Amino acid sequence: MTDAEIIAMADEALAAEFELDPGQMTPEARFREDLDLDSLDAVDMVIVLEKTFGIKIGRDPAIMNIRTVDDMHGYIIAKKREIEKA
Repeated sequence: MTDAEIIAMADEALAAEFELDPGQMTPEARFREDLDLDSLDAVDMVIVLEKTFGIKIGRDPAIMNIRTVDDMHGYIIAKKREIEKA
């Protein structure tokens, strides 16, 4: 799976789950300030990403550093690469 495919899948899954306009899913978009997602939505976001990519995020401390859509993309890409190496 390419990085572009991962990005497209993540954006599509989150846009569908949170009823966002896919055009809002720009790399610099901040989840709280720009997309109006709160801490409860963050929990749902983790679940959606786990299901979409077949990964386990759980209580990974790195998830706390995700503020923008680009941060999320980088996190998912790194997780997928980690799994592929294993």
